[in-house]
Amino acid sequence: MKTLLKIALVIGVVILVFWIGLQIPPKPYQDEYEILNEKITTIKLPEGLPQPVEYFYREVYGDRIPVINSAVITGKASMRLPSKGGITFPGRFRFTHNVGKDYWHNIEVSFFGIPIMKVNEYFIDGKSRMELPFGISEGEKIDQGANLALWAEAIWFPSIWLTDPNVTWEDVNETSALLSVPFGEKEEHFLVSFHPETGMIEELESMRFKGTDNEEKTKWTNQPKEWQILNSYLLPSIGEITWEDEGSPWASFEVENIFYNVNLQ
Repeated sequence: MKTLLKIALVIGVVILVFWIGLQIPPKPYQDEYEILNEKITTIKLPEGLPQPVEYFYREVYGDRIPVINSAVITGKASMRLPSKGGITFPGRFRFTHNVGKDYWHNIEVSFFGIPIMKVNEYFIDGKSRMELPFGISEGEKIDQGANLALWAEAIWFPSIWLTDPNVTWEDVNETSALLSVPFGEKEEHFLVSFHPETGMIEELESMRFKGTDNEEKTKWTNQPKEWQILNSYLLPSIGEITWEDEGSPWASFEVENIFYNVNLQ
């Protein structure tokens, strides 16, 4: 009996220590950036937008839309590994965008605040490469998913959905609209839903390949959960990502800083 109690005590201590390790976030990124132009130029809010889209932009920007060429978003993250049925770890992220064209993702998963896994991913000139500790992912299906990520992450600089001539909005109903974005010579689409009272975006739905082994696309949902003033604009401070076949968000990102029109050299 005493032996069983000792074993139970040891197991309990191990679980407690493991749980504590998952509660300690890593230190935030301390990057500094050269701002290329302090005063961002603007364009007039275009006419003829679907009603919920126009209302959203007036809430975020007013009637002048900023022209944003580059952006760096940093903050805290939590990620479930593996994404289906795994353990949720704390982490930090830095997303760097050559807006509407390329991105670089740096994500670190931590334990007791110490990085235990790093993800380096980039999408340049329509080609993606994801470097993980257990292998590298690339190919046409990865490119398709990365292109969707490029445009979904524009939720932190949504002016690009108006200033890029290859992006279009189509009316669906009073609380949703279809957002079409370029993918090479093709198009991809997001069904964008807006909150009926606040007018802010509730979610972006699209169909994305989960990996190179998947023959069918899966519904991929990005949901802004909270909004606050970031770099002078009303933007999502917390966002969650969900694969439909998993039923719950596998990743959450909490923004700490956003920098616009920075030198990416």
